[in-house]
Amino acid sequence: MEPVIQVEPVIIVNPGATKWDIRQKVWDYIEDNNLANFPRPVHNRIPNFKGAFTACTKVSELQVFTQATEVKVDPDKPLEGARLAVLQAQKTLLVPTPRLRTGLFNNITPPQGATKEQLRICSSSQGVRDFSVPFDLDAKVKVDLVVVGSVAVSEKGLRIGKGEGFADLEYAMMACMGAVNESTVVVTIVHDCQVVDIPDEIMESHDLTVDYILTPTRIIKTDCQFPKPQGIFWNKLNSEKLEKIPILKKLLALEEQAGKDVTLGVAPVAAESGLQTGQPKRQTRRRPRQNIQQDDKGESKQENTGEPEKRVRQRPARVRKDSRGDGGGGYERGKGKRGDNLKEKSPEEGGGEVPSQRKLPLSVTTVYLGGIPAGLRVSELKAALREREAAPLRLTWQGAQHRAFLDYSDPQAAEQALEALQDLSLNGHSLQAELAKSQRGGKRSGQSNRRPRPSTPPKSNPVTADESDTNENVEQ
Repeated sequence: MEPVIQVEPVIIVNPGATKWDIRQKVWDYIEDNNLANFPRPVHNRIPNFKGAFTACTKVSELQVFTQATEVKVDPDKPLEGARLAVLQAQKTLLVPTPRLRTGLFNNITPPQGATKEQLRICSSSQGVRDFSVPFDLDAKVKVDLVVVGSVAVSEKGLRIGKGEGFADLEYAMMACMGAVNESTVVVTIVHDCQVVDIPDEIMESHDLTVDYILTPTRIIKTDCQFPKPQGIFWNKLNSEKLEKIPILKKLLALEEQAGKDVTLGVAPVAAESGLQTGQPKRQTRRRPRQNIQQDDKGESKQENTGEPEKRVRQRPARVRKDSRGDGGGGYERGKGKRGDNLKEKSPEEGGGEVPSQRKLPLSVTTVYLGGIPAGLRVSELKAALREREAAPLRLTWQGAQHRAFLDYSDPQAAEQALEALQDLSLNGHSLQAELAKSQRGGKRSGQSNRRPRPSTPPKSNPVTADESDTNENVEQ
């Protein structure tokens, strides 16, 4: 193992900084310096930094890896190389179920006599879907090594994730199962710029710490003095979280039978709101331009327009509020399953089906889908989107140009769809999904593409009312 080199952090953390301040600084720095690969922008993600595969190969240099039998690696894109290293070493690879929707673990099982290319596929998000066997809570699992992604990490072993709390929660659940203990080694893989000075005082009891940091240029042994969570802090969860993660209900019942305190938190939302105040860049989204324009018309104008006008004023604010996501209070973030935000907004927008063109919000985020094969029907694409839970508010079909544009209600819905559409293949052709060009270039995930809407409902024509804007974005 190569010696530790002391390097000054390139990102300076100001005194009194919150976790969200540090996240924003790291995300902004990576975007401003073009240090990431797809998916972009990196905001609200574990960054898929350039050099990730090089950093991942260093995991095989660790003695603990050589001795390990079962390795748990998170499903983040930059950790793909670590998952490949585990499979190539013929070790048991455990990958958490994305967002813990259907369980805790998946055992990635490559086909017998798999080639290197097949192993590469197994290490990707497609492999997690197609070559996995789920493990339940009662499975006898002993994890020897845990590999997690991070947004920021300190040389003392303090770690900050993207704010959803899943890595912390997964480790706590493994501790409840007896799959890990205080001696289990935790490794994180990051870009060199993500190694920063994190103040001790902002860390909480449920936060996961790390023992090794792997970067494209360094292997850092942290000698962390902070303990790892050895169980779930139920008072940091609420009933809504249990509904979203059914396996937590089973775990709560088991803990209750064992006589442990499983009292849920009474006000997790308030805790999140307090942390959201540390995100000034996101809070600017609360003020849609239309509200300001309408306020300028005066109160008498509002009274004359009646209730429908009032709904129009409130609707953009509601869309933004739903899209804000987390505060990181405890394990909570406030962002549900893919598609939940669409279902919640439809009553606010007058009911009816979510994809209706007549109920589009004033602010949307557009995803470009390229590489569409000749002869593919739009109905086939829609079916594929529904299957991956990535159905947009509106689909603009340009099959002759081998592309389509997908409008989503907010940046987070678009990001979730991008994750779902990775490795999408139709009729033997791989499709390319990314944000439309007008929304890239370092724009934070708190911002969205504001596009003017026609006063009358658009016709159900393949060329939509604002397709010319989108065409320009793609071709420029």
